[in-house]
Amino acid sequence: MKAKNLLNLVGDRLHTLPLVVLYLTDGCNSRCATCDIWRNPRRNMRMELVESIAGTFRELGVRWVLLSGGEAMQHPQWPEIARRFRAQGAHVMLLTNGLLLRKQIDDVLASVDEVIVSLDGGTAETYAAIRGVDAFDLVMDGIRAVRSGGLPVTTRTTLQHANFREMPLIIEAAKAADVSNISFLTVDVSSHIAFGPRFVADSFLPMEHEPTISALTLEDVGEFTQILGEIETRFAEDFASGRITESPEKLRRMVTYFNAIHNKGDFPRPRCNAPHFSTVIEVDGTLRPCYFLPGYGKLTPNGDSLVEAINTDTAQALRKAYRSGQRTECERCVCPLYKGPRSLLRM
Repeated sequence: MKAKNLLNLVGDRLHTLPLVVLYLTDGCNSRCATCDIWRNPRRNMRMELVESIAGTFRELGVRWVLLSGGEAMQHPQWPEIARRFRAQGAHVMLLTNGLLLRKQIDDVLASVDEVIVSLDGGTAETYAAIRGVDAFDLVMDGIRAVRSGGLPVTTRTTLQHANFREMPLIIEAAKAADVSNISFLTVDVSSHIAFGPRFVADSFLPMEHEPTISALTLEDVGEFTQILGEIETRFAEDFASGRITESPEKLRRMVTYFNAIHNKGDFPRPRCNAPHFSTVIEVDGTLRPCYFLPGYGKLTPNGDSLVEAINTDTAQALRKAYRSGQRTECERCVCPLYKGPRSLLRM
């Protein structure tokens, strides 16, 4: 099956599907400035659809499953779902805001292999301003509980105007909680698909009444550059060990990105082939090649299986389009994911 993964790179038909991202629910108990999903009526993925997806894992060679949302832990049957996927041989990762980790710690430790926690502030005040809930200490307690239970934890921070100055504090807080990895990505200020309709049409800057989600200003970019230099020296051991996931070089690409938003240079060209080894499945069964590209089909319990749905003409056309540079969304992508032949063989 590992060698079969390489066939995905030959054309636009998928022969395996190593990674599946599932939006278990579009309900959320945060009120984030960078996401509008919490404004929507809550829906949970139906168990019939979960079973349909799980039944294809062996045939598709699924190795990793990322449980997401909304807030995945708000699905009333999320532990059962996680254990169902593990029974199929998948490594199950839980992407969470962390608000329910401490309360549901027994289910977490019994149901998943890895936890990824969104941590968008290094202080309680900044966390509350961005996340809309006063829960910094609660989240950190949850992270410590997971680590005490022996599971790896990655913190993931979306850097933006409101929190970029706290980057060193975020690293220190994560290290104090003994996290396994610390990761950063830039705020997305262009996609209407990934996080909801919160931007002015034909604009790459946020609405004026939502300043906390703004990209860095040009003045901020200079300060951010200095902070990155200080971090590279101060946390050199964490970069060398891989505890900070992104290399200093990759973090500096964020400077290029924020400059480009203000028409000061080109956007950094992302290297990505995620649609050739993964797919996103939304709560209603809608399929997308990745977070930022549009849907290409929909799963239903009694319709086409996942095996068939990922290789429709529309699906393959979308893969061909992004691969040939025809999708403008990819030019501004903030979280590209690339796997070369060697990585796919390891998968």
